[in-house]
Amino acid sequence: MKILSVNCGSSSLKFQLFELPEEKVLISGVFERIGIDNSFYTIKINDEKIKKEIELKNHKQAFEILTKELIENHTIENLEEIKGIGHRIVQGGSYFDKSVIVNDEVIEKIEELSSLAPLHNPAAITGIKASQEVMPNAIQTAVFDTAFHQTMKEDVYLYALPYEWASKYKVRRYGAHGTSHKYLTLKMAEILKNANTKLITCHIGNGASISAIKNSKCVDTSMGLTPNAGLIMGSRCGDIDATIVTYIMEKENFTAEEMDNILNKKSGLLGISGISSDSRDIEEGIKNGNERCILANKMYVRRIIDYIAKYYVELEGADAIIFTAGVGENSISLRKEVMDGLKILGVECDDEKNNIRGKIALITKETSKIPCYVIPTNEELMIALDTYNLVK
Repeated sequence: MKILSVNCGSSSLKFQLFELPEEKVLISGVFERIGIDNSFYTIKINDEKIKKEIELKNHKQAFEILTKELIENHTIENLEEIKGIGHRIVQGGSYFDKSVIVNDEVIEKIEELSSLAPLHNPAAITGIKASQEVMPNAIQTAVFDTAFHQTMKEDVYLYALPYEWASKYKVRRYGAHGTSHKYLTLKMAEILKNANTKLITCHIGNGASISAIKNSKCVDTSMGLTPNAGLIMGSRCGDIDATIVTYIMEKENFTAEEMDNILNKKSGLLGISGISSDSRDIEEGIKNGNERCILANKMYVRRIIDYIAKYYVELEGADAIIFTAGVGENSISLRKEVMDGLKILGVECDDEKNNIRGKIALITKETSKIPCYVIPTNEELMIALDTYNLVK
């Protein structure tokens, strides 16, 4: 069965077409600068990348070109072969604890939650409506970043704020990267041949989150109402004293929008290093003796260790710690620093095994009390699998 996995941004459309249940990627690509000058798209098929510059007025046109490329590249003969289209939705609130087939009510709920994800939910709705027009016979599904975390209990997801804010304004912790954390949970169940385990999953990329998983269900996660909570990230500050916000707004005469922009786009590794939000640039700065890069990395690693230790206590132990996403999969030095910082828990890094990038590997010694793994995440596949199961 052919399933299309889609991730729409306000001016972009990423896609992968899968043959399931074989989990084979037939074609993938991204449309960029939709509705903006100098738009283009890139297609990857048979390990070959093809870039085409073309005016992309809207997402519907992007979907029309996408379907044309699928047929011309012989991945499908006609649109009827695509049985399902899975859409990544960032914010599903407390309404959705699993992926669902899209209908008018689902679209209304996604739209209602747009205030919690103003850059993402409206774009996802645009993508759903465009694909419905172009491929009306395919079953459309919504796969939520927040769904996996809806198993958290009330005492975990509530903030110590006026209680009525949770119902009146939907102020609570939702988490993010749930599709990635779910994927890691399923892969570890395969590796350990047991779904009833205690896992600490570390999605460390430009955006980053850590989750505590017990018996394949999320019991806690580091992100909150928005993705700017928990860990220090590329340009997000993560956890801070809330009063800093009003204090600096008063001192600098910032508007709420200006302050929000600083906390999300000018803080984190970028804010401390003054150089970059990219961990690779920070690592290069460390090699060159840049003191602010060294400081930024120490803070970055410390926060990751803090959350792993917190979840180790919360879970009363751990059967495995997993690293994934851009930094988690590729930064040998970061993983080593984190594992060395967890020696008190009996974690023993194996330097030779840890010397890998972007592939599944056990990276601790046999004597390590907690095994640590690298598992490349695959959110697109997870979206496709959820869609495949709903279509079936």
